[in-house]
Amino acid sequence: MATKHEQILQHIETLEVGSKISVRQIAKDLTVSEGTAYRAIKDAENKGLVSTIERVGTIRIEKKKKENIEKLTYAEIVNIVDGQVLGGREGLHKTLNRFVIGAMKVEAMMRYTGAGDLLIVGNRTRAHVEALKAGAAVLITGGFDTEESTKQLADDYKLPIISTSYDTFTVATMINRAIYDQLIKKEIVVVDDILTSVDRTFFMKTTDQVENWYELNRETGHSRYPVVDENMKVHGMVTSKDVLGVERTITIDKVMTKNPLTVNAKTSVANSAHIMVWEGIEVLPVIDDSNRLLGIISRQDVLKALQMIQRQPQIGDTIDDIVTNQFAEITEHGSKEEVYECKITPQMTNHLGTISYGVFTTIVTEAGSRVLRSYKKGDLVIENLTIYFIKPVQIETTLSIHPKVLEVGRRFGKVDVEVYNEGHLVGKALIMAQLIDR
Repeated sequence: MATKHEQILQHIETLEVGSKISVRQIAKDLTVSEGTAYRAIKDAENKGLVSTIERVGTIRIEKKKKENIEKLTYAEIVNIVDGQVLGGREGLHKTLNRFVIGAMKVEAMMRYTGAGDLLIVGNRTRAHVEALKAGAAVLITGGFDTEESTKQLADDYKLPIISTSYDTFTVATMINRAIYDQLIKKEIVVVDDILTSVDRTFFMKTTDQVENWYELNRETGHSRYPVVDENMKVHGMVTSKDVLGVERTITIDKVMTKNPLTVNAKTSVANSAHIMVWEGIEVLPVIDDSNRLLGIISRQDVLKALQMIQRQPQIGDTIDDIVTNQFAEITEHGSKEEVYECKITPQMTNHLGTISYGVFTTIVTEAGSRVLRSYKKGDLVIENLTIYFIKPVQIETTLSIHPKVLEVGRRFGKVDVEVYNEGHLVGKALIMAQLIDR
């Protein structure tokens, strides 16, 4: 039987997109406490089912598809620009195609404005009206208002009119930053992108017998299965080792490995690889917040995804990308020692103008990873990093990085990294990594 929390989430999913949601109303409709209703609504917000906007409330929104992750809803725009909704609240759940800055005559402005757009403009009432008629929402900068008839038109067309105190340039920068962050998120592959969904996953019930494992093994050719109860909650994993030599009439819950390691849909593939390599696991169950089975991922799925990531063009540069883009190999011809250079740009510094600790960590891990890959082709995950010496490094400095492999085996590598500035030692680190065959 579903819990109260799960019942509320199911209820929210059935609501029409654009519906307003309140803690008090949910508590009354489903006869639950307001505390339970509040926690469930917050969970729904994390799942992308609802959006909470100041001075408007919480509304049901359409959950974005993966391919539209880089697009924003008008509700998200309100939160990004600290805006106030003047009209057209019922359209806050809609997704915008692009934004247009209205810095020209209205006739010219309308040639660039179409359905699903967001027109960013000042207190030009005629432009507000024409944009709404063209199917676009309006964002008024400078904290200005608009006429009541325009607000009524926005309500009729279900297209939001939003007012913000920021100027046009600042607003455009803020929205661009939000879209850029979404693009970076899109680039990071998570378990949800590669999992084998539950409708295509073979699993066993806690009440099944060992004999059922043999039947499933003959049918599928697989030997590892998640074990779930009648509510699809994961209780264990069963493999060929668990059933070997066991009486076939014994139930699976007596032989399975209980409390198995699991991941959720938002876990990154890189983190999943780390878990699987470190624990020696071939298959991981994927669960939701209620421990219900969503599917599985295999080690093969993870390795394919990691290799795919390395071949993809960069969409949005993270700090790690900025650091590694500055890397250059300067190893002298005939030398066995690999040496790298990295210039410290303004983005890599802290408020004092010296290299940040996070950037220094990235520099030594990148150097260590590169030198290990030259010894053994394949992927790796950093298992342990110890930085045991670091001095301040000024902005616009070029560092010389000397990684030295201390030990490398079939599954394990150890690297010592020394960092120099104009011949002076400024940092030392020791890296241990798990190696993964491709």
